Amino acid sequence: MARTLSFQQAVNEALDQEMARDESVIVMGEDVVGGQGAEGEMDAWGGVLGVTKGLYGKHGDRVMDTPISESAFVGAAIGAACSGMRPVVELMFNDFMGVCFDQIFNQAAKFRYMFGGKAETPVVIRTMIGSGFRAAAQHSQSLYSLFTHIPGLKCVVPATPYDVKGLLIEAIRDNDPVIFFEHKKLYPLEGEVPEELYTIPFGEAEVVREGEDVTIITLAEMVHESLKAASGLAADGIECEVIDLRTTSPLDRETLLESAASTGRVVVVDEANPRCSMATDISALIAQDAFDSLKAPIKMVTAPHTPVPFADNLEDLYKPGAEQIASAVRSVVEHRTWETTASRS
Repeated sequence: MARTLSFQQAVNEALDQEMARDESVIVMGEDVVGGQGAEGEMDAWGGVLGVTKGLYGKHGDRVMDTPISESAFVGAAIGAACSGMRPVVELMFNDFMGVCFDQIFNQAAKFRYMFGGKAETPVVIRTMIGSGFRAAAQHSQSLYSLFTHIPGLKCVVPATPYDVKGLLIEAIRDNDPVIFFEHKKLYPLEGEVPEELYTIPFGEAEVVREGEDVTIITLAEMVHESLKAASGLAADGIECEVIDLRTTSPLDRETLLESAASTGRVVVVDEANPRCSMATDISALIAQDAFDSLKAPIKMVTAPHTPVPFADNLEDLYKPGAEQIASAVRSVVEHRTWETTASRS
């Protein structure tokens, strides 16, 4: 049975239902309780944006506030995962990764490989990404490409309430470390979410809009900006196929290459900075494996290679949106084909 939930509520429900199903699931992080054991609603923060609110009342000490020491509590969660628990640890903002990155990429990501496949580390690290929240340069980045670069980590970047519940349950049940990126601007987004437990497999992108003229490949909040752009372009007779990656590692190469070969024109939309990003990685993949099918150069729409500004007007300019996406689509549609260009040279 499906009801309407917000993205935030869908995260909370996934955690609640998995904790009820499996006693080895624990939740820990800074202010995930917000005054553990204290009386009064005002003390129960449930994280900086209230995502874990109410879990302590249902599951008690399996929901734990931690000190402000990411290296300590992320390391503790990884150790607990190696000892039979299934921790879901909140790294409040992905910008704080520098404090605990060694525990993630040198330890958790390597255990299965270094111990001959015998070690399992079923830890989920939930973290917030995204600009547009007026949170300035140290709380607004989208760093999923850095984690995607690391072998041994699975990286999930959901875009809808339905997907965030199914993907989070899949992450909690997975026996490898999963970095789970939640865009803070999506928390109020509402959509239909089944009440029952369900999972969405990793490595399966979703075609959220079909089209034959241009492929738009994107993730997180940019899925919705891409859909806005595609809707406007359709009025002018340009039909875009919009693909939501869902996960960056594993990456659904087959769906991306099949769509690129079908339309012959590709726009990759990525809120992150452009250098060594998912946009550049996907562009390289398509250039390498689908070049013969392309009718125009691949176009990237990304943030500029600068820190995220705090000033409202500058942050609005920094963040990609439907207008920039539509402009990029028009440019690949209007580009002369390789054959035409070659014949004139």
